[in-house]
Amino acid sequence: MFPNHRPRRLRRTPALRRLVSETEVRPRQLVLPMFVKEGATEPIPIASMPGVVQHTRDTLRKAAVAAVQAGVGGIMLFGVPQTRDATGSGGVDPNGVLNVSLRDLRAELGDDTVLMSDLCLDEFTDHGHCGVLDDNGNVDNDATLAIYADMALAQAEAGAQYLGPSGMMDGQVGVVREALDAAGHVDTGVLAYSVKFASAFFGPFRDAVESQLTGDRMSYQQDPANVREALRETALDLNEGADLVMVKPALAYLDVIRAVREVADVPVAAYQVSGEYAMVEAAAANGWLDRRRTVLESLLAIRRAGADVILSYWATEAAGWLDQR
Repeated sequence: MFPNHRPRRLRRTPALRRLVSETEVRPRQLVLPMFVKEGATEPIPIASMPGVVQHTRDTLRKAAVAAVQAGVGGIMLFGVPQTRDATGSGGVDPNGVLNVSLRDLRAELGDDTVLMSDLCLDEFTDHGHCGVLDDNGNVDNDATLAIYADMALAQAEAGAQYLGPSGMMDGQVGVVREALDAAGHVDTGVLAYSVKFASAFFGPFRDAVESQLTGDRMSYQQDPANVREALRETALDLNEGADLVMVKPALAYLDVIRAVREVADVPVAAYQVSGEYAMVEAAAANGWLDRRRTVLESLLAIRRAGADVILSYWATEAAGWLDQR
């Protein structure tokens, strides 16, 4: 007689809501991005990302162990060098901060987690771009790919299990896959940054890696207006051998995550980026939002949109909350 009342009968108690919940977030689906600073003797707070630090090699190991013990599924590592040059040579150097720290984590954690590394030049160049520049100051796509191949080998040999080419160079996944296979690293996977928008939400990350960039990356990152372009990029990366594909940022691009999920036959990742983190932290610090509820709701939204894996600076903390539910 009263059919419109039926949905509310499924919401009445916490037990009922748990019983019929359609989407869930589990710690194993989270990846923690971490920063390690060359030469640091103590963790260095990142002002625009409260609670996130540039680690020393020692504190990196301890925080990574804590994340794994909390149930977090993976670690994504970024290096912050002391010196930079035009070609980003520190990213290729086996003794550079990123590669040394990958060896540290692989020795500490073994196969207890999925160890991932950022494969990009922006942290290591003195101009802050994701590739080397030509004589006119433009990013040279093909010259950059040759360096990416060398970086891939350095990271794989340092112990990274998945590489994340994030520079948005044309053909980057294929070049990395070919280099890995030719060197016998056939089991090292590629997490392709297939959809990376030229986003304002990346601002705090540039503080985290001490980026030297002036200007923007709009000539090689994607236009936030375009979904069809995102799907073309995804198809190219899949054809080149991507094992996972990623959308970055996440929360403002839930429609893109859904669209990618519908065409990709591999797991889809989404990166809950620094600007998303900073906004929630700032609002919560001012008492405008319930911090825990907002974090968990944002993760749930990203999962509901279709992401199988979420990179989040809240990963360790959220894993603890999720295990209490």
